[in-house]
Amino acid sequence: MSWHTQLHGDPLPWLLEQSGPGVRHLVLRDLLDLAPQDPQLAAARSAAHRTGQIATILDRMDAAGFWVEPGPGYLPKYRSTVWSVITLAQLGAQIGEDERIGRACAYVLDHALNPDGQFSMSGPPSGTIDCLQGNLCWALLKLACQDPRLETAFDWLAASVTGEGIAPAEDRGAPLRYYAGKCGPDFACGANNRLPCAWGAVKVMLALGRWPAGQRTPAMQAAIRRGIAFLLGTDPALAAYPTGYSDKPSGNWWKFGFPIFYVTDLLQNVEALVALGYGRDPRLAHSLNIIREKQDAAGRWPLEYDYASKTWCDFGPKNQPNPWVTLRALRILKAVEGS
Repeated sequence: MSWHTQLHGDPLPWLLEQSGPGVRHLVLRDLLDLAPQDPQLAAARSAAHRTGQIATILDRMDAAGFWVEPGPGYLPKYRSTVWSVITLAQLGAQIGEDERIGRACAYVLDHALNPDGQFSMSGPPSGTIDCLQGNLCWALLKLACQDPRLETAFDWLAASVTGEGIAPAEDRGAPLRYYAGKCGPDFACGANNRLPCAWGAVKVMLALGRWPAGQRTPAMQAAIRRGIAFLLGTDPALAAYPTGYSDKPSGNWWKFGFPIFYVTDLLQNVEALVALGYGRDPRLAHSLNIIREKQDAAGRWPLEYDYASKTWCDFGPKNQPNPWVTLRALRILKAVEGS
């Protein structure tokens, strides 16, 4: 069954002709599978970096490689360095297209990464947390960063899931330990009352799914197994994951958005599982049905969650058909159903 047969209409003309250079580039690359050297794709890739949202964000960057203020770059939300780098990755930016992207990646590694591999909100390793670690590991790979320090970040990412070699937070003299935020193995999170956080788990699995399969260490493979067991341990469509301070899941699970930061939606959960080879798993059937049902008569998906006025760019009006959300949904259907 082709992914096209899952649609109520054909959104490709709308995506290619009316949605801006960034979307056009990614549609040609990800949905129409043009080769990297194809002249049409090369022109679209160049246009996406010279105009539109990628250019807007890069033009706001300081020459040193940071946004808003120097330092780890977590604050202020959602225009500082961390969020700008994550957004650039989701927009399809590439180091080879603009040297400022490489400068930004180097700045993050220089100022937010600790020697033992923890990305930090505040500078020291105590500022690490799964959603940040997963987001930055994924984003830097997606931007085509090849800095060897990324391997250290992925080593911590995997070990922090399995717990191997990491002492409890209370053991302050240990060379490697958990902290108040990243407080234990299996996605335990202080912000979730020390229970496993599914939002963080999705970010971690996205990152591990991005690491080349043939190069995954035994620790990475073990972390993936534990992450799959957690995310598919309940029906993802119900999002009945541990909630530390509420008696029900966040309603944001079912609001599809763009860009995606630490809040996670069903689309991103499915994206992570599909990237790891679970697209045909029957436990995803309910989730895939929800995704299909959210499209309109023209095969487009609405923007239901956003960061309006908080990011550098506008990504479209809320509750209207949105090219970025539509692209997210179509990528998943294509990965599951094939061409």
